[in-house]
This record gives sequence, structure tokens and C-alpha cells, in this order.
Amino acid sequence: MSSDANGAAVDRMPGVEPVPGSAKPDPILKASGVRRSFGGLTAVNVERLEVQRGTITALIGPNGAGKSTLFNLLTGFDRVDAGEWSFQGRSLNRLSGHKVARAGMVRTFQLTKALTRLTVMDNMLLAAPDQFGEGMLGAFARPVWQRHERLNRTRAEELLDRFKLLAKKDDIAGSLSGGQRKLLEMARALMVNPSMIMLDEPMAGVNPALVQSLLGHITALRDDGVTVLFVEHDMDVIMGISDWIVVLAQGQVIAEGRPADIRANKQVVDAYLGAQHDESGGEPGAETDTGESR
Repeated sequence: MSSDANGAAVDRMPGVEPVPGSAKPDPILKASGVRRSFGGLTAVNVERLEVQRGTITALIGPNGAGKSTLFNLLTGFDRVDAGEWSFQGRSLNRLSGHKVARAGMVRTFQLTKALTRLTVMDNMLLAAPDQFGEGMLGAFARPVWQRHERLNRTRAEELLDRFKLLAKKDDIAGSLSGGQRKLLEMARALMVNPSMIMLDEPMAGVNPALVQSLLGHITALRDDGVTVLFVEHDMDVIMGISDWIVVLAQGQVIAEGRPADIRANKQVVDAYLGAQHDESGGEPGAETDTGESR
């Protein structure tokens, strides 16, 4: 995969040092001192992390590095033991998942959360914010909520068309393939017009024929001004579309930088391959880890 073809060859953070916790010129997300332990195991211990607005940032690391746990903490699906973080200058500490989404930071999951017994369109409409007709007063203002519902349906159809799912809008979501469910989850996340989308292993379980389509959608999101933070194991994907890469190991940020910086970072190589690297002379792209990161 060519980074030039996907736009990742453009340096969107000139002058930013490729060091852990580096300050960004226009961070949309800032976190400091974020820690989470389970029993005696420290799953996340991130001293400082900033995500640059308008970029594709990859969060990588070996199994058990804490990537998905960090996602859960930042998006309100788990509680921190310590630390604070803000999104567009607003503190997100102790906010629930749906309030984080309303603030403009949405996420998808490694295992898709499509409501399988509802239609594709119903899945989209359920994600629409500020549904006027669901309030006690709004329910009596029929012309108003009907207009709002038409607008939501129009936006849902536009997004389904963008993700090549419009022909499936009346199908039961459970009938979609794994790759189509990934597309649906991404489309549904965009119903709230987010400023940032966090994708947890968007390529996991996806038919190779759909991988290029998903990659195109991710880069298109960035080109539309949406910040993307994603977890992925496929190094070809990571190096091909990322503007910046953050590496976790044992819950800590051990490296940050552009794809070229990460490729050349011996600490990253050792974190992924350990002793195997000494024996084989490999590099981060030499083998692909497809397990779940927790």
C-alpha cells in the first residue's frame, strides 16, 4: 500500500518531535496521568498523550498493551483510577459514553455493536442526536418532530450511500457480512456529526475485498476534517494511512512519531518481536498480530 496514494506521506505535524508525550500544535484530545489497574495488574499508565486535530493517528502495541482499555477509558466505557483528559478544551472526566459522543467524540468497537434484529435504517436513526419527538412536549408538536425525522432519514440515506449500503437500508442488520457491519457501525457513528472518531480494529474480520474500501473511507474522513484515532494490528495498513503513530507497551506510551520514525525505532521492534528480532533481524512489519488487544 502506498502512503502517497493515501495522503499519509504529507507531514501534517511539521516540527513535532517524535518522542513520547510530544506536544502537538493543535491537539483535539489531551490526556495526562491516566491510569487503570485490574487487581495487581496495571493495564494503562499514560503520563501524557495528545492527538493532533485533523490527522489519522494509529495506536499500536502488542497484545495486552492496553490499547482497547485506553479507548474504553477515554470514551466513558470504563472508569480511571487516576488522571484527566479533555476534548476540544472540555474535560471528559466521569462523563458517560453517550455524553462523550454528544460532545463530538464517537467510537466503534472491535466486535461490532449493530442491533442485529433491527433494519439497517433503524440502526442509523437510533444514533441520530436530539430526537425532538421523544420528549414529552415534543411528542405533541407533530409537524416539528416529523420534519426532524425527515432530516434524520435524509442524512442516514446520504451516509448509507457513501458507505455503499443504501441498497441494504431495509435489510435486517444481522444479515450483513462482517465487513458490511463494520461499514454500518462507521456510518452510524457519523450520524452525530463527530469531530473525532475512534476506531477499534476496523479491519478485524473484514474480507480482504472490503479492506481497501474501509481504508478509503478512513482517509476520506480525515480529508473531511474529522480526526481519526484507530487501533490496528496490520502494519501495512498502519504504515500506509497513518499521519502519526503512538506505541503502547505494558500500558505506557513508549514511542511516538511518523511512520518512518516508528519503523526505525528499535524499542518498538523489541516490544513487538522481543528475542525473535535478535534471531531473525525482523522489523515491526515482519509479522502480524491478529489477537484482541486488552
